[in-house]
Amino acid sequence: MARIKQKENVEEVLDIPDLMDIQKKSYKEFLMLDIPADKRKNQGLQEVFSSVFPISDQNGFYELQFVGYEFGMPKHTVEDSIERGESFAASLKGIFRLVIKEKDEKTGQMNIKEAPEQPVHICDVPLMTGRGTFVINGAERVIVSQLHRSPGASFEEEDEGEGIMSKPVYVARIVPYRGTWLEIEFDANEISYVKLDRKKKFPITTFLRALGYSSTEDILKIFFEKETIEVSQKTAASKIAFKDVIDTNGEIIAEAGTILQKDAVEKALVAGINKIDVVVIDDENPYLSLLKTLKKDGSRSEAEALIEIYRKMRPGEPATATGARQLFKNLFFDPKRYNLGFVGRYKLNKILNVKQEKNILTPEDIVGVIRKFFDVNAGMAEESDIDHLGNRRVRSVGELVENQFRAGLVRVEKMIRERMTIIDMKNAIPANLINPKPLIAAIKEFFGSSQLSQFMDQVNPLAELTHKRRISALGPGGLNRERAGFEVRDVHYTHYGRLCPIETPEGQNIGLITSLATYARVNPYGFIETPYRKVKNGKITDEIEYLTADKEDSFKIGPADVIVDDKGRITQEVVLVRSKGDYPVVPPEEVDYIDVSPKQVVSVAASLVPFLEHDDANRALMGSNMQRQAVPLLKTESPFVGTGMERKAALDSGRAITALSPGRVAYTDSDVILVVKDNATGPNLEDRVDIYELKKFKRTNQDTTINEKSRVKKGDVVKKGDIIADGPAMDKGEMALGKNVIVALMPWHGYNYEDAIVISENMLKNDTFTSVHVEEYEVEARDTKLGPEEVTRDIPNVSEDTLKNLDIEGIIRTGAKVKPGDILVGKVTPISGSNLTPEEKLLKAIFGSKADNVKDTSLRVPPGIEGIVIDIKVFARKDRGKRKEKEEEKFGKLKKEKDRKIAELEKMLKESIKEIDEGPGSKDEKERLKNYEEIYVAFTRERIESEFRAKKQNKGDDLPPGVIKLVKVLISKKRKISVGDKLSGRHGNKGVISRVLPPEDMPYLADGTPVDVVLNPLGVPSRMNVGQLLEIQLGLAAKKEGKHFMTPVFNGMKEEEVKEWLKKVGENEDGKSVLYDGRTGEPFAQRVTVGVMYMMKLIHMVDDKIHARSIGPYSLITQQPLGGKAQFGGQRFGEMEVWALEAYGAAYTLQEMLTVKSDDVEGRKRLYEAIVRGKNIPEPGIPESFNVLVKELQGLGLNIELFRRKTKKES
Repeated sequence: MARIKQKENVEEVLDIPDLMDIQKKSYKEFLMLDIPADKRKNQGLQEVFSSVFPISDQNGFYELQFVGYEFGMPKHTVEDSIERGESFAASLKGIFRLVIKEKDEKTGQMNIKEAPEQPVHICDVPLMTGRGTFVINGAERVIVSQLHRSPGASFEEEDEGEGIMSKPVYVARIVPYRGTWLEIEFDANEISYVKLDRKKKFPITTFLRALGYSSTEDILKIFFEKETIEVSQKTAASKIAFKDVIDTNGEIIAEAGTILQKDAVEKALVAGINKIDVVVIDDENPYLSLLKTLKKDGSRSEAEALIEIYRKMRPGEPATATGARQLFKNLFFDPKRYNLGFVGRYKLNKILNVKQEKNILTPEDIVGVIRKFFDVNAGMAEESDIDHLGNRRVRSVGELVENQFRAGLVRVEKMIRERMTIIDMKNAIPANLINPKPLIAAIKEFFGSSQLSQFMDQVNPLAELTHKRRISALGPGGLNRERAGFEVRDVHYTHYGRLCPIETPEGQNIGLITSLATYARVNPYGFIETPYRKVKNGKITDEIEYLTADKEDSFKIGPADVIVDDKGRITQEVVLVRSKGDYPVVPPEEVDYIDVSPKQVVSVAASLVPFLEHDDANRALMGSNMQRQAVPLLKTESPFVGTGMERKAALDSGRAITALSPGRVAYTDSDVILVVKDNATGPNLEDRVDIYELKKFKRTNQDTTINEKSRVKKGDVVKKGDIIADGPAMDKGEMALGKNVIVALMPWHGYNYEDAIVISENMLKNDTFTSVHVEEYEVEARDTKLGPEEVTRDIPNVSEDTLKNLDIEGIIRTGAKVKPGDILVGKVTPISGSNLTPEEKLLKAIFGSKADNVKDTSLRVPPGIEGIVIDIKVFARKDRGKRKEKEEEKFGKLKKEKDRKIAELEKMLKESIKEIDEGPGSKDEKERLKNYEEIYVAFTRERIESEFRAKKQNKGDDLPPGVIKLVKVLISKKRKISVGDKLSGRHGNKGVISRVLPPEDMPYLADGTPVDVVLNPLGVPSRMNVGQLLEIQLGLAAKKEGKHFMTPVFNGMKEEEVKEWLKKVGENEDGKSVLYDGRTGEPFAQRVTVGVMYMMKLIHMVDDKIHARSIGPYSLITQQPLGGKAQFGGQRFGEMEVWALEAYGAAYTLQEMLTVKSDDVEGRKRLYEAIVRGKNIPEPGIPESFNVLVKELQGLGLNIELFRRKTKKES
């Protein structure tokens, strides 16, 4: 149903971009899969290889060159990889050339002897699925983009200034993409220092000399003007010499940079020097403190400075001139060790206003940064704002993987060099030199356990989409949760249109993990851009420009909802604009740009909240976060009141099935859709027909289900990109996370106190909030020291009744209902037979009794799980011991079965064609229907044939070492809503169900309709999420009109329009109705707000949380019960609970809690025996934790012993 939208205040001029672009584009540019090797740009994988290769040995005999790379085909499809627990990856082969040289004895020249070229398998590179995820060891994972500090130069204020009057202390930093950090700072005496890698520190002038500005005069030239003056005591005394003053004998009278004393002036006059160059001293000059540093500087030349730096960097090693020069060159000027990255170079060029291409530092760069540092310190230039999005950039998947690749390849390079020294020339081929193990380990480690590689949040499609658009400031090279202060987490003015100010987690990650705004995109430099419409002379144009935060700072930008006439001229006299962090009011002529859309500020999840503009930010945050936790329901329903983003979110989540090409639907059922392509020909079925296989109740990472439902009928015409099947939590191609329910805001006998919710039993009967959950359990049969484990039905000491649902192999049948403790897979493990008597051994040898020396290690249903077995997957190695006759017998059966199915199919086709011929319709129509039938039969036939081929070729499965067989059992459970489940609206109005009432007891409307949900009205005023009231009222109008409304965020319906709709459907404009008490039939004293709200059932369900412990596991050290449901643990009886029992004086209860119910090991056993025999409870003993304390104290050298005090009787 199309949504009704009111006349919007702002027309949308730009389509929302592909929301998954940030993932897909980045990885595509890294791999460059579809680009031929010779046409690849120097980026991503290509750039990594070219930066490490060629590799030569020290003697110059070998040079290993990189030629190109190519990818193989993935071993399995995405679905197969998930099922088999493998990674979806392709083999990467590098093509290398090894140039082997030999020395010409006569000329001493190196000549090329041979250059063998060969492809070498390097590693398996995980591929991205079409949904922007990776499958690693069978689990779908997402690589989250990282927001980190951009390389380049920054000038920051340090928090070291003591006292109120103290001057701020600044630090300049040059941060490369990789290499040594360079910092410039002042000490308390205004002497400036350079710090390398935050440790080694020397005067700035020493560093400048090492850079090549060797004499003091060279340094002064950079920062000061000179003037030539007549030499006399009056003019020259107490001036500062610009260069060394030297007499006729070559003796230095006064050094450059020092103050001319009277006796020096005297000597100059005697030596006949008439004119002297001196430094122009200007109080405004920010570089004056440099003169103090020159005094402190011990070095006088470049060589001395280099030696000085070498000694600081490598203390204890003898310093040589060449060694010192080489070390300094390696620090900043060697491309292999130091790289600003093209981003760092771009930022540095911008700050220093130069045009430099190289990605390494130049002396001019360093001088430029030093000058700017002194300017900032003197207050003549602005300091950097490190939270500004011009100084923070995004590293997406491609770049993160590239960095791992580089780190791995550098380790490989080291090993290649080592091998080159020992390899024999006869065996010198690339494959013998390259050992890719370090690279494989680096890639595996990154995808498997990096902080940025996360198990995908797959509760519903919105959760998936948001996870892929997440931007994290944490992770390697990012911030640390504990050290991140308030400023980094706070909303910055540059976040506007780039990062969502609403969607961020509550808790310790607040502000560190954010979400990309709706229209934002990441540019090639990694900076986030947002689109604006250009305004020229007060007239809005259709020109759209993407601006980074840096560029935006120099413009005035108006809001999207400025008032314009038909020609696009701004008619307001003044416009409130954004300019940096300020909001001035300017005439229309001064406006440079306006926003593209009012919703460009927020993220996708926040843009799905209707009337967001009426909610307090804290509750809007909860609302957008809780939509991600909504469980996909069995019966989906799109919201009556939406925002218009529902369709785009569903489409870009990758969970809706869209048509790949235009055509007509030939066949559709619950499992498959066949679409005949327009104008397509070819011998194979795939050439003419698009086949879409639908997933039915497949398990997600969070145990919710993916259930795809066809939306097309036979004969429908489809266009490319049309949604032809809904995914989970979708309805008619729109995101549908919950249900439209009738809500009354009123207290109900205290049952909805403090956010509790009262619901009607109708919601159980109608399966309103019923969802399906699938859990997976697996068991491995392994090879043990005592022999192999066996999956079998023959389990010792188990009744036949328990085995009734197991098949011959001991695996439960599909469709069986199971409850806690039932056997899913029967398995026995051999145990040692050493404790048998000689007689038993003899009998065993004679009769070969097998059941005695195995123990039952079957997979059983864990506590709290009930449901139906929906699928069983068995993976086994190929059984080599099978006899040929048995194999042939099995294939014979399979072939018979296949032939029978195909014969049935042919028969069905003939009948269908006969029916069509005899039925009504034109000739063309009949031909088309016959064609559809033939296509369906061809497809089914191909399916039967491929199943037969797969069984016939059964190669066995790849299993981890030591595993013989792996069985996975999937159990599904239909969960109806129950007391203790968590429900929520879209405005952060969450609550837990406290009571399910019969519909006859629920309050009802004048026409007899009982309400579905009763919410507490006190949940609204203090939380200031008034959007829910407008939603309830508009929802009521939508239900009565039978229409769906669209109210985009910041651009939706006004209060007056909602009132108009209420009037239109015959309701009071305040949205309140008379409600009647279901128990008495009396009307309530006050009128009540009743309407329709969209509510969601969240993943926090009572069935997952309810837990009870019987005898369970204990901790090894303290002997106390473990904690948590997963460990089958108990409840902690902590310090405060002890106080409560002390307050009651319940001494014996307290004693039991601390001893026999916890960690008094002997007492526990005695208590159990006493209960079994019906005797009195024994005296408690000493808790184990007391012994742990005693041992701890003994470890500290305090000998604590226990002495028993004798009682009177004993004495």
